[in-house]
Amino acid sequence: MAVYTQLSAEQLGEIVGAYDVGELVSAKGIAEGVSNSNWLIETRRENGESTRFILTMYELRIELDDLPFFLGLLDHLAEHGAPVPRTIHDRNGAAYRTYDDKAVALIEFLPGVSVDHPTPAQAHSVGAALAEMHLAAASFDQSRTQSMGLGAWDWLINECGEQAMAAIDPELPDTVFGELSWLAGNWPGGLPSGVCHCDLFPDNVLMLGDEVSGMIDFYFAANDFFAYDLAVTHAAWCFEKGGAPFRPDIAEALLAGYQTRRTLTPAEADALPALARGACMRFISSRAYDWINTPADALVAKKDPRDFTRRLQFYRETAHAAFPL
Repeated sequence: MAVYTQLSAEQLGEIVGAYDVGELVSAKGIAEGVSNSNWLIETRRENGESTRFILTMYELRIELDDLPFFLGLLDHLAEHGAPVPRTIHDRNGAAYRTYDDKAVALIEFLPGVSVDHPTPAQAHSVGAALAEMHLAAASFDQSRTQSMGLGAWDWLINECGEQAMAAIDPELPDTVFGELSWLAGNWPGGLPSGVCHCDLFPDNVLMLGDEVSGMIDFYFAANDFFAYDLAVTHAAWCFEKGGAPFRPDIAEALLAGYQTRRTLTPAEADALPALARGACMRFISSRAYDWINTPADALVAKKDPRDFTRRLQFYRETAHAAFPL
């Protein structure tokens, strides 16, 4: 989440007025994330009832043709009991609208907080929720090709350029080009697949105590290997901030929680180290690109790609030891 486009109270009121949710009371820009503009919206009905929503304006890496998939997936998962927010449809039944040539959607606000330092019990719940999402999505009748796979990582890195990457870290160019070459020759195939979240960081999970109350921000969701989605989540959850040190207690709990709902195949377990290296490369590439190209006046919390070069180094050195199965 982020805010690239500045909207006045009148403009926000005009957007919210297209929905049967009451009058706009307040709106606060949300700085976390890097891809879309987001506001926390509060509305009030004539009876005094107040409700909160998330208003999203789609800015980067989102194709308009993908929105029916993203928003339909939310509704499908919510209907099947997964802890995800519903899409609020407008007075005409549309899941999204356009405003000033950009698509906007209103999303249900879910209670809970994102954790900075998860406990093993919380990690166990996250693993179980991820597996449940994989199972619930099996009956979703839409699919989406992965747009942030190996080809995209290569393109983003080459767009950054060696000089700009070296300004972030002198070792970054050699690291990423060497890793891209290794991944091209070692990426697994033929693993169980389906619709995946592909971005399940702690700030995309809401917790109430030890339980998952919401999984949000599905705008990188795509059809991919389930084990890759688990590897992304492993890389996102199992390290301290900054990418070190590794937290083996969180890794063990996350993997155990996942397998309470869905058992990994032997091929999936064997592929996890390579998939985790790919997960690191995915976020190194997008973070480096965003670090270099994000407008200076955007209300965006830029994320350091070096957080994932540290994770990558760990996965290179430990291989299967990082995955206690």
